[in-house]
Amino acid sequence: MYSYIYKSKLGNIYLESDGVYLTKLSFEKSNYLIKDLLIFQETSKWLDIYFSGKMPNFVPLIKLENLTLFQKQVLNILKGVSYGNTITYSKLAFEVAKLRKKEEMSAQAIGHALGKNPIAIIIPCHRVVGKNNKLVGYHWGLDIKKKLLEIEGNIYE
Repeated sequence: MYSYIYKSKLGNIYLESDGVYLTKLSFEKSNYLIKDLLIFQETSKWLDIYFSGKMPNFVPLIKLENLTLFQKQVLNILKGVSYGNTITYSKLAFEVAKLRKKEEMSAQAIGHALGKNPIAIIIPCHRVVGKNNKLVGYHWGLDIKKKLLEIEGNIYE
């Protein structure tokens, strides 16, 4: 495993890779060998575009590891929430329940699955908000969530 530090206006963002795929993007320090890989260059380019206030027109190669089928389903649905838009926990729960052919799904279960997202920002768990568009819950803290949403044109007080 390899790591790379991307310096953003939100502070250091730590990238991890197996050598080919991006396996983690977080605000949590990595202890792997630092190496400049093509995937880190591509991810840095993606982040440069994102932090300039635009949605990149490509996605770096990512690999979701050590996640349950449920967690992967939640994150895959979340990938469909486009730049500048948000979705509520309850709406996301409804979509996951529909996919799993269930009557309903717990919003708390959705929140737990989002907390396992290894690829922050690119898999946009910051776009999930509470009822009435309320800013709630984010693994990296509400300050970072608010700033990410502001980059995308959503203003929260």
